[in-house]
Amino acid sequence: MITIREANKDDAGQIAPLINIIYDEMELEELDDVPDPLWLKVLRQAYSTDEYLNTMARTVVAEDDQTHRVVGVAFGYSDEYEQSLDDILDRYAKQSNVFDGDPLDPDLEAYTDEWYLDSIAVDPNYQGQGIGGELLKALPKFVRHDGETTIGLNVDFENPAAKKLYDRDHFITVGIRQIGDHLYFHMQKEVQVA
Repeated sequence: MITIREANKDDAGQIAPLINIIYDEMELEELDDVPDPLWLKVLRQAYSTDEYLNTMARTVVAEDDQTHRVVGVAFGYSDEYEQSLDDILDRYAKQSNVFDGDPLDPDLEAYTDEWYLDSIAVDPNYQGQGIGGELLKALPKFVRHDGETTIGLNVDFENPAAKKLYDRDHFITVGIRQIGDHLYFHMQKEVQVA
């Protein structure tokens, strides 16, 4: 059995490797020479902040009820907070000297006036069990709470399984974005007002 719940600071150590799956798939040149333990430390620090957990952003986890392990994560925010959240990640990267003093300069990913689903990842050992779909199903209440009516996300051209998941969940493609060296479909879904 899986429980979907809001993340807390104690989850950061389990969230970081799941979020890192996405960074690995993005193949960002800035991370090529960064040792995984150092980058995971930065991610743990970011996902321990109130800003990442529940003030500027929402982090939602899927927890295996038997093992009490976090096996899935969804992270999103209103578009207005994207730069501030990137700045927090950059601050921790600078403190750890991850990029030799240079800032991580991520591409802006969100469209205006949307709640942006920045990241959704499931432990490879738990994929194919509907956990991604359950995380998606939980998001509308957070989107409404944050005063938004549209969820947006980017899905890599090279990830047709994820695109299929979002198509099934009634997301529609509204544009194409390049992030790093990859092309992404930008998809959106209107959220029903409660």
